[in-house]
Amino acid sequence: MKTPFRENVGEALIGLLVVLLAIWFTWFAWMQTGGGTKAGSVKIFALFPNISGVNVGTDVRIAGLKVGSVTHQELDPQSYQVKATFAIDPGVKIPADSSAAVTSEGLLGSTYVALIPGGETTPLKEGDTITDTQGSMDLMGLVGQFINKSGSGAAGGDEGNMAPPSDKP
Repeated sequence: MKTPFRENVGEALIGLLVVLLAIWFTWFAWMQTGGGTKAGSVKIFALFPNISGVNVGTDVRIAGLKVGSVTHQELDPQSYQVKATFAIDPGVKIPADSSAAVTSEGLLGSTYVALIPGGETTPLKEGDTITDTQGSMDLMGLVGQFINKSGSGAAGGDEGNMAPPSDKP
């Protein structure tokens, strides 16, 4: 009498390979989305008025170099601003008076949080909050303001303020 495993050894090995591949893919996705932060990361917070385009896993950069990632976002009930949590590489010492801004790599580039170092000698430590922040720009709002402001004085309503014709040739 043959055992079921010996009869189906090929299917068992392929099944094991599929399970291992699924585990690897899950681990890879977790690491790419910011779920797996570096051991010993420094957790700091920042309050933003608008954080559109930033999600968990978004890069945190200084001078274009990735130094951490966004690990959590929540609405602050007192200020109605977004409280973002960053996991920063422990080897990077960020001055305590630094500021943060939501920016992008270009018109169609990805969004990231840029940290702008301050001049203080004491670094941010675990649990500190950055309050000097700039939220993301609303591109459609900016275009609408530009269109409305640029056409306000040129299109009409000023005919009564025209200067009389000059007698000089």
